[in-house]
Amino acid sequence: MKLSVGIFFGGLFGALGILIFLVAFGTDYWLLATEVGKCPDNRNKTWNEEGPVVTHHHEGFFWRCWFEGQAGNGANSMSKFWFTNQSPSKNCTHAYLSPFPLNRDANNTAAYDSAIIYRGFWTIFMLLGVVTIVAGGFFIICAAPFSSHGLYKAGGGLFITAGIFFSMVVVMYVIWVQAMSNLDNYKKSKLEVCVDFNVYVRYGWSFMLAPVGIFFSLFAGMLFLLVGRTIQLHTK
Repeated sequence: MKLSVGIFFGGLFGALGILIFLVAFGTDYWLLATEVGKCPDNRNKTWNEEGPVVTHHHEGFFWRCWFEGQAGNGANSMSKFWFTNQSPSKNCTHAYLSPFPLNRDANNTAAYDSAIIYRGFWTIFMLLGVVTIVAGGFFIICAAPFSSHGLYKAGGGLFITAGIFFSMVVVMYVIWVQAMSNLDNYKKSKLEVCVDFNVYVRYGWSFMLAPVGIFFSLFAGMLFLLVGRTIQLHTK
């Protein structure tokens, strides 16, 4: 009875961990940014007389997108990033082509090269985490019909490994945003040509989901290791 309970909760937490990791991996809302300022039009270098221009940015593993919004109360609200509130004329580019959150043109600097390398390692850990947790799920599915303690242990180990990989992904992303994203230089360059320019940066819901998935993955991994150990002791 206790063994079946452990398998049930291990499977439940493992399935939730896989689902959350895949959602965090596939959605482009790891970082949300809103820039507000009155800047000259890029095409004719004339000032926009309609007031401050609001540009919303969001980015994730695959894509970095931006679209214009309306100034006013709530311009910096996270609700502006919901699908129903986004502009149909949204622009997107591959995230790996521009490792800085906002500045899409700084590609000839030493900081750019460092950011590319850093984001490359972040990408590798993200892919390893996704592949590992999916493989762990297959091991557990194969272990269930045969009550194989070896497969349960292997699956549990993969779930724990995936949790470690995603923990590194989260930590590296925080370091990237805080130390390597070049936001200060971007803001200074904008202030040279814009009036009352400001940029607001926050972590998005894809980022917030990752720690939840890490908890489920680690907990499921420990349960499956315990299940495998219990089956091994009872088969001796």
